[in-house]
Order: sequence, then C-alpha cells, then structure tokens
Amino acid sequence: MLICPQCKFENGDSNKFCQSCGTSLAHKICSECGADIVLDAQYCYKCGAESSTVWYALITQAVDQVVSAVAETAKLSQNLENIADDGGDSGLFSKFVLDAYLDPRQRYRLLESPQVLADYIEVKVLDCQPYEISLIRAMLLHEAKMDTRTIPALAQAYLKLQVDKRPGIPTIHDAWQQDDLQVVLLEDRSNFPTLLDVLRQDTTNPLEILHWFYQMTQLWELLETVNCRQSLLELSNLRLDEDQTLILQRLYTETPLLTPQPPEVLDLTKIRENGQEALTLKSLGRMWQTLFRESQHTPLDCVVQMLEYVESGNIQTLAQLLSHLQEIAEECNQEQPTSSPVLAVGDDPENKNDEAPTLVLSMQLSSVEYAAATDVGRQRDHNEDYFGVDSQVHKIELPGNSQVTTQGLYILCDGMGGHAGGEIASQLAVNTIRQYFQETWVDTELPRKESIRHAVYLANQAIYELNQKEARSGIGRMGTTLVMLLIQDNQAAIAHVGDSRLYWLTRKQGLEQITIDHEVGQREIARGIEPSIAYGRADAYQLTQALGPRHEDSLHPDVMLFDINEDMLLVLVSDGLSDNDCLETHWQTHLQPLLSSSSNLVTGVQNLIELGNEHNGHDNITAILVRVKVRPSQQSCF
Repeated sequence: MLICPQCKFENGDSNKFCQSCGTSLAHKICSECGADIVLDAQYCYKCGAESSTVWYALITQAVDQVVSAVAETAKLSQNLENIADDGGDSGLFSKFVLDAYLDPRQRYRLLESPQVLADYIEVKVLDCQPYEISLIRAMLLHEAKMDTRTIPALAQAYLKLQVDKRPGIPTIHDAWQQDDLQVVLLEDRSNFPTLLDVLRQDTTNPLEILHWFYQMTQLWELLETVNCRQSLLELSNLRLDEDQTLILQRLYTETPLLTPQPPEVLDLTKIRENGQEALTLKSLGRMWQTLFRESQHTPLDCVVQMLEYVESGNIQTLAQLLSHLQEIAEECNQEQPTSSPVLAVGDDPENKNDEAPTLVLSMQLSSVEYAAATDVGRQRDHNEDYFGVDSQVHKIELPGNSQVTTQGLYILCDGMGGHAGGEIASQLAVNTIRQYFQETWVDTELPRKESIRHAVYLANQAIYELNQKEARSGIGRMGTTLVMLLIQDNQAAIAHVGDSRLYWLTRKQGLEQITIDHEVGQREIARGIEPSIAYGRADAYQLTQALGPRHEDSLHPDVMLFDINEDMLLVLVSDGLSDNDCLETHWQTHLQPLLSSSSNLVTGVQNLIELGNEHNGHDNITAILVRVKVRPSQQSCF
C-alpha cells in the first residue's frame, strides 16, 4: 500500500499517481527547490538539499526461548567482536556494511557503517520506498490487533507505548525478525542535541531544568509499565527536540539479574524483585545529580535539598517527588500570573483526578513565524478576499539570558457585493484597521477590547460611507467579513465579524474552532433550536453580521483576549477553505505537522490552498498561519 505524501490517501502498490489528488507516487518533490527526485535519492540533484527519509535501525540477537539469556548474551558479544575484527568472520552481521541493504526486499539501504555497542548495533538507513506503508505502521494506523508472536521482542515495548503518542517516546516505523536477528526501525533522533549539551550552555535557566525534571518524572511512571526505566538513566539517550521537549532516542530494557551478586557489588539504587533488578527513584535522583555534575551547572538550593531527600529515602514515591517539584515551582513563581499553564501528572488532558499534583510554570515567548496566501479558486474570475500582516519580532541575546518580543497584526477579510464591490470592501477594511493600529499601537501592551472594537467600527464606517456615497442598495451594497489576530509577546486578542474563522491547534487539544460564525443557523442554535433544525432553513448560511452594509449600531463584533501558554498554531481562513468541514477533516495531515519548528510554513500555507481547491474550489481561498512557540520564563528564577 502506498500513502500519498500530499493527501494521505491509501493507494495500491502498483499506482504511479494518487487516485485521490493525482500526486506522483513514483517521484518525490524537493522541499527546497521543488524538483522531481527519484524515490531512493538521498540528495536533490538540482540544489543539493537532503531529501531522503532516514530511519534509525537497532539490530540485536533474537532471543531463543530454549537457550538461556546468558548464552544469548555471550553469543551476541562474540558476533559484535567479530564485526570489529577486520580479519574475523562476522557471521550473521557480515552483510551490514555501507550501501548494503538491511532487508531482503532491498528497501532500507545502510548510509553508514554500523556502530557496534554493548549489546546491539545501530545504523542509519535510507528508505528507498518512502511512500510504502510498513506492516506495523498499517496496523497502528487502523488500530488492528497485533499478534505479538510475529513481532520481535525488541519492538513490543515501543508498540505498547505508541497508543499514548507521547512525544518523548520514539515512533516505531517497522520491525521484523530474520535469521537469528531482530530489527527495529525508529524515527531518527540522533541529530537532536543531548540534554547534557544543552545544560552546559550558559543560557539554560533553573526553571527550564525543573520543567525537564518534571517531564522525566512523567516518563518514569510511563516506562515502568514496559520495564524500560533504564532509558532515562543513559545520558546520551536524553535529548531535546526543536520545541525543547525532553525526548528519548531509544528504549533500554532493564536487564535481569542473572547471577547472585555480593552486597558490595550490587547497585544500592536497585532492589531485587522476582529475580530482576528493579530500579528505584534513587536511580533517577542520582542521574539528576550526574547531570548537574557533568554540566557544571549549579542547582538551586531547594533542588539540592530535594535530591538529598531522594537519596536518603525521605522521598520514595512519584507522588512525593511531584509534590516537591510543585513546591519548588511555587517558590520560583511567587508572582505567578493566574493564567499560567498547569501541568497535571502525565500531562494528560483527559486526566480527571483533581487531586493529582500540578506544576505551575510561567511562560515567555520563544519564537513567532507566519505565512499567508490567497487564491481566486477554481470557479471565480476575481478575488474578493484580502489580507494584511504587520509583524515585528525582536530577539535580544545576552550572556545567560535571551528574550524574544513581538507585536503582530494579522487581518483577513472576505468581501461581498459583486465585482468591483467585494474586493474594494475587503481592502478598505484591512487598510483602515492597519492604519489605525499603526497610529495607536505604539507601546508594548496589547490594545484593550475597546480599542479593538473601535478599529472594527472604523472599518465598518469607511465601507458604509462609500455605500452611501455611491447610493448602493440591497445586494449591491459592499461588505466584508473580518477575522483579526493581535499578538503582543505571549498575549493575544481575536476579533471577528461574519463567517471567516480562526482556529488554533495545540498538541494537547488538537484543532479547535475559536470563532463562531455570524450566520442565521448559529443564531438559531444560540436561541435553543436544535442544530439539525437550525441548519435545515434555506437561509441558514446567510450572514447576520458584516462590515459595511449597515450602520455600526447593528454591528456587534466578537472580541476575545487570551494568553499563549503553550506552543500553538493559529489559523485564520476564509470560508473558501473552511467550508464542508475541510480543516476538521484534514487537520492531522495538513496542520498538525506545522506545529514543529522544522516544518516550512510557506509550503504549509500553499498546501492548504491546494487542499481548499480540491475539497471546495467554489470560492476564493485565503489562509494566514501563525506559529507561536513558548518556553518556561527565566525571570522568576533570578
């Protein structure tokens, strides 16, 4: 089965083009220059950009249930020694050389010589058939029941954790067993910086460290369910993604205690359980101490005291550890705003336990990016949509401190009133509002609701007076919808009139429609009418509000203020894109990837325009994407 890279439609293996959107399945497109590239190319022939799909492969000896674990470990060690010995017989591992294929179907080609480690080998491989879905990915996609007898033991922990879709756990792509080997392919996280390297930077502040400790505590509880807590104790395994979220490169299984050991040899951070070494919180506490020691980063006094409690056994449970982390957070945030985010244990939005410990963190801006585009659509001969963006981002870098400030105005209007009417109204509205805020928004505070409403009324008045001057009447009167976003650092405001919409997308809640359309159907629902009846009316989609046709006495713009306390993608769209639940249907393929800083917003907005034309196409299409990143505030810890 081939998955279309554009619309994610499932195609047959022999298809050369997607049966849904027509995208080529025999070539891939360079994200930098747009050139057609063969599927197994690592670099673009035209611009040299890397254009490959690379996986991180783990290979180890398959465990024979009849042979003892000790014998298997010795057998694996011998094989690994043979690989390192140029003159020796490398046996089962002899085929793992540069440019060889990892699998019999010759899909995964080795990009480097394998790295030999303690009990396994690792290597990066190029996916020569990136559109073909693997068996494991297909089962996960369709939530099919898996037969664990056919899945390598090495892969089962990843599959059990895949259900939660935690960003800290690496995504499994494929797994199989061949000969006496088991192979697992994971997303490649080797290019992300290690937590230790980041801690060595002077700009790292105590509250960020506290946040990473909190994430480790959450992962400790999760990894305990699959006997993989050792994953948090390997310093090279702890990494940070582009959003500064703690992630694991791979999973490490806690090894069984094979032979009795004298007390002086046993690690005091472990206890015996059912013949195995069971890790305790002392292990995690000692790893935190190692992080501070290796990074030469001085911990807060309250953190030192907490680590002493862990070592002495005064903190023995996760609940106690989370409680102490909460106390430290409160100490760092004595002047914490009431709107600051609250992270519950497990960071699960479905967690209904009101007694769960929480960690309160103040947030500050990390980055702001935007992209915007408009298109006439497939059926109109002119474009009545119009948008305007005024965005200023300033970044200050100082020793031990970095600050990002922004002031952004994002306006989208969808005009009405026929040719030479709708486009005039939408442009007039955007330009009037831009000019107003250029003159009045001169300080570093977000405009008040009254000021935002006044800007909307000014735009309405400008169009209304032009209608009166030109003696327009009935459907000939010009008008426009409006959706507007204002951002001042991590504070924001939304104003809207009509049926142009603003959505926001977060990792916790997914896609949410924030504005409510000003149309007859929604008005009836607000009055208590059942949605099926309200939208059964012939005039259900008729606008109840717009800028321009009537005096401001009939205008009631909705204005909302909020704080941005988590990474967020804000999406402003005209109804040419939002009609027929287009975004609600396709947000996971077209919007969710754009939360990542590594994705290109310009490409993303163009893909949205194409999606709107394919899914709708009956109207003009406009979209503005604003990606806002935040991180724990530094100020309250200094």
